[in-house]
Amino acid sequence: MSNILLIGAGKSATTLIDYLLNNAVTEKWEVTIADMDVKTVEEKIDGRPHGKAILLDVSNLDQLEQLIKKNDMVISMLPAFMHMDVARFCVKHKKNMATASYVSDEMQELHEEAKKAGIIMLNEIGLDPGVDHMTAMEVLDKLRYRGCVITGFESFTGGLMAPESENNPWKYKFTWNPRNVVMAASGGAVKFLQGGKFKYIPYHKVFRRTEVIDIEGYGEYEGYANRDSLKYIDLYNLEGVKTIYRGTLRRVGFSKAWDVFVQLGATDDTYEMENTAQLTHREFINSFLFYHPTDSVETKLAMLLKLDHDSDELRKVTWMGCFKDEKVGLTKPSTPAQILQHILEKKWTLESGEKDMIVMWHKFNYVENGIPHEIHATLAVKGDDDTHTAMAKTVGIPLAIAVKNIMRGKIITPGVHIPNTKEIYQPVLKELQEYGIKCSEKMIY
Repeated sequence: MSNILLIGAGKSATTLIDYLLNNAVTEKWEVTIADMDVKTVEEKIDGRPHGKAILLDVSNLDQLEQLIKKNDMVISMLPAFMHMDVARFCVKHKKNMATASYVSDEMQELHEEAKKAGIIMLNEIGLDPGVDHMTAMEVLDKLRYRGCVITGFESFTGGLMAPESENNPWKYKFTWNPRNVVMAASGGAVKFLQGGKFKYIPYHKVFRRTEVIDIEGYGEYEGYANRDSLKYIDLYNLEGVKTIYRGTLRRVGFSKAWDVFVQLGATDDTYEMENTAQLTHREFINSFLFYHPTDSVETKLAMLLKLDHDSDELRKVTWMGCFKDEKVGLTKPSTPAQILQHILEKKWTLESGEKDMIVMWHKFNYVENGIPHEIHATLAVKGDDDTHTAMAKTVGIPLAIAVKNIMRGKIITPGVHIPNTKEIYQPVLKELQEYGIKCSEKMIY
């Protein structure tokens, strides 16, 4: 038997756990799932053999190291900033590792050590990043094989609500790590290439610089730019490309309303606010507004941001409960971003019967035999319910398939990697089709 250690069993891990345990007998796996919430893990194991739940405090490095030492394969579903202790122990004890998170600079620095240890450290093998890399590289490699010259590549992904569950003004709820949503685009200036020109958007303007994308069969969305698109020129072998732009999809109108929080400073994570335990939603918003003895919080917010009182933005913020005299509910000093997240989770948590949906859209521009062409590739996946979500499927299944192929010895190249090579993406994409996770391509011209 081979031993797999899964660290972290949060929202996106449900389908991953199902895959591992449902394949454990055939693949001869013993799966240990380590988390702070053993009860929830046991519920997800649901009595299936070859699955074991254990309590783990990841700050207990001795326990963490001993667990890693006893297993053959380690999957980290921890928050991204917690991966490095896991990664260092994997290198030390020569254990393969996989995670759905972005490759950090620290992780990348382990590349040579991982190669020397003969282990695979596969990152970004979830949805976005993950399925986006694989579906893009499959098309790009096919085009290059035909001798085409790639001139532009754009890619947008959104974790959204299924149309039948879009029952609030934002048409949105959390389907993955809420903190990542609150902190979206806050890691410095967004960078991309458009028409051969370098473009930059500072954080305070990201949610005002959106574009409407009409995706056939799924309607209109708006996209805002993600992080640093320029690094994908090298990762996708796109030297000489004129346009490269990666972004996030939301329903039209979301970004302007979200920008209210950005302009207020409510997404700031650099300092803690006083009197958090007594703070109400209304007082939280008022904390960022000028003092006036009689003007209401709503009036001051509208004046500050030059919004009409009946604007769509204020309607969304009001629906969120931001003007209520309800206590936030945090007892420890917290940053504005942490307080905002806590408020949002009260209204943006999936309820029983609600379904989410993933939508991914790529645009490829290329020249073949001197003639310009454009292809659109679209992927859409709907969740089954509020537990087996589309997000859990599209993060967990690719990760699980990759782990299986590492365990089978089909993915063998050591080092720190993302799924941008045929060795990784071909077997994963092939099996994903069995779960209905597949891009449909359309030639535009």
